[in-house]
Amino acid sequence: MAANINPTVRRRRLGAELRRLRLASGLESTEVAERLMVSQPKISHLENGNRAISPRDVRDLCEIYQVTDQQVIDSLMQMAKESGQQGGWHTYGDIPQSAYVALETDATSLRTYAPMAIPELLQTPAYAHAVIGETIPRLTAEQADTRLKVRMRRQHRIYDPARPLRLWVVLDESALHRIVGSPDVMREQLEHLNALGTEPHITVQVLPHTVGAHPGLSG
Repeated sequence: MAANINPTVRRRRLGAELRRLRLASGLESTEVAERLMVSQPKISHLENGNRAISPRDVRDLCEIYQVTDQQVIDSLMQMAKESGQQGGWHTYGDIPQSAYVALETDATSLRTYAPMAIPELLQTPAYAHAVIGETIPRLTAEQADTRLKVRMRRQHRIYDPARPLRLWVVLDESALHRIVGSPDVMREQLEHLNALGTEPHITVQVLPHTVGAHPGLSG
């Protein structure tokens, strides 16, 4: 699979385009399901990008929606082929929040508020290892190791010289005071955070305790 192909993103883009075509044709999803002889939930899953779609189904849908532009049909069918491929995360098995990870990989920018801990994209290996081991019960050593590898690989987007992820993080002061792992682990983490904050594409801000109650208290 080409390195720039993200199956999750392809599915969502294709689903959005198929929904647009359906609405333009004036058809309800139930009508489309009846013509394709499938269930209505399947049409919803396809349009929401929750499942891959075969090129044949795309061709049939284009016929139902009266799409005659062959270039459009070929483009949609190509997206269908790519959406059925396995993403780069498949080698790690069934990882939590895999859809989010795939979207994050394809993103150009990300904004996040972290009330309790340092965000995963900014964690050192030692800090991440401590968080994983101390917050997720009943993990085997192998599962913990896989999660750590996935977390460290996600950080590659920050250092990608071709298209570094523009990251804006707002940290609650609590995340800086909470000792995770050990004082030495925390010291290394804070030094790492301070260094990352000097990068032009990374913004790290701290919301101090003195601000009192604020909308972020609800998470």
